[in-house]
Amino acid sequence: MKKLTLNSLLISLALVLAFVERFIPLNLIVPVPGIKLGLANIVTMFALFQLDIPSAITITVLRCVLASLLFGGMSSLFYSLSGAFFALVIMILLKFGYEKVFSLVGISMGGAAAHNTGQLVAASLMMKNTAIFAYMPVLLVTGLATGLLTAIISMNLFKVFEKNNRVKLE
Repeated sequence: MKKLTLNSLLISLALVLAFVERFIPLNLIVPVPGIKLGLANIVTMFALFQLDIPSAITITVLRCVLASLLFGGMSSLFYSLSGAFFALVIMILLKFGYEKVFSLVGISMGGAAAHNTGQLVAASLMMKNTAIFAYMPVLLVTGLATGLLTAIISMNLFKVFEKNNRVKLE
């Protein structure tokens, strides 16, 4: 019951972060169409490192579905799920090398780059055109920057939780 409650709270937090992110005028700072900070990914990172892989998958999928129902539509669901799926798979794989090969920063940046790749794959499939991949270098650079920001926030959040020992599912 504790796990269900915590996952529900994390889904809600991810939705709030996704909603708040819509009002941050990032395109005024970085004039790249479609760029977002990926604040909801902080919740995914938390679930992946502080809970377990099934929780991270559940939170990610439900966040994408609910955010699309509330703020977008079917096409946004396709883009969101494809980006989130690519990111989550890469972060899970990179997590196996955590502290040996990859840091939290590397895992977050890898997830951000994979997210952008997944969304480009979705766009290419929807438009039936591969020319969209010309946009890949720009998205990868901005994704690495936002992945770094997400990692910094996540690292500080993890320190607070480890210090206070607030989240326990046992």
